[in-house]
Amino acid sequence: MAYRIAFNFEDGATRIIDCNAGEKVLDAAFRQKINLPMDCSDGVCGTCKCRCEQGSYELGDEYIDEALTEAEAEEGLVLTCQMRVSSDCVIAVPVPSSTCKVTPTVHGGEVASVEFVSDSTIILKLRVDDPAALGFLPGQYVNLAVPGTGQHRAYSFSSKPGAAEASFLIRNIPGGLMSGWLASAASPGTRMRFVGPQGSFFLRAVDRPTILLAGGTGLAPILSMLEVLADAGTNQPVHLIYGVTKDGDMVEMDRIAALAARLPTMTWAACVADPASAHPLKGYVTEHLSDEHLNAGDCDIYLCGPPPMVEAVRVFLRERGVEPQHFHYEKFAPSETSVAAAAA
Repeated sequence: MAYRIAFNFEDGATRIIDCNAGEKVLDAAFRQKINLPMDCSDGVCGTCKCRCEQGSYELGDEYIDEALTEAEAEEGLVLTCQMRVSSDCVIAVPVPSSTCKVTPTVHGGEVASVEFVSDSTIILKLRVDDPAALGFLPGQYVNLAVPGTGQHRAYSFSSKPGAAEASFLIRNIPGGLMSGWLASAASPGTRMRFVGPQGSFFLRAVDRPTILLAGGTGLAPILSMLEVLADAGTNQPVHLIYGVTKDGDMVEMDRIAALAARLPTMTWAACVADPASAHPLKGYVTEHLSDEHLNAGDCDIYLCGPPPMVEAVRVFLRERGVEPQHFHYEKFAPSETSVAAAAA
């Protein structure tokens, strides 16, 4: 039996490998040409210390306390030279991917469809050449090359890992390089390349009530997370608040409703900032985030949206005196220069 191990490096790059039952994680990584930090490989030096963010494993007792203290082990720190997994795992590696001689992974596919679903949003779907080789964590992004330009733009997957078609929500920017190409040159069968996955904004284990906040095309990574949650199920409450500027900016509403039908613990709301909106819920996402959802801070929050939205949520939480157990966010700037930033 083999398990899937996702290594998330300090620079946001992710690589996913197979680890056989009983095999040490360090050995599995080396076997698949990922040179994780190491020195002794005997549980003595502590050089291979990483953090397991998700999954089950054993460390045994063949390492010394100087390499990994009991307190560190209780916090999820591991020695990959001693770690044997018993489930799929996500491991944070505290060095850049280049240090481990991990080269960027290039993937390809054909345009399946380009749909202008609103004045502000385009849905791009690609038939991936090798879906099994495209390993990513729900919430991550790739750098998608704009054919014929030598340039790329960063977009989060709105599809789930392993899907035959990768989908992206793309902001339709007047004069934008990618949106302009999609409008004028893209057609079914056109080849596209992308590099990744990247990013520290991804779904962790759902151990407590979870709040998902999306602004505009920041809905994309949240949809990927919800697809995975709907497949796996959870007994924890999951609440989505999706905010847009104008009525015409709302997209994927039927898909959200379908995901909620598949995930019984999920509730959701959509709101429009424009006070002249005909939508029943107006205002910003913070105006629809209740004490019940925040659960006195015993919650995890995932937020993806433009920088002003991220800052508004941070201020809202501070003023309410709420400190969530985990607050993961990614902010993006829809411009000719792609910007992606994440925080734990």
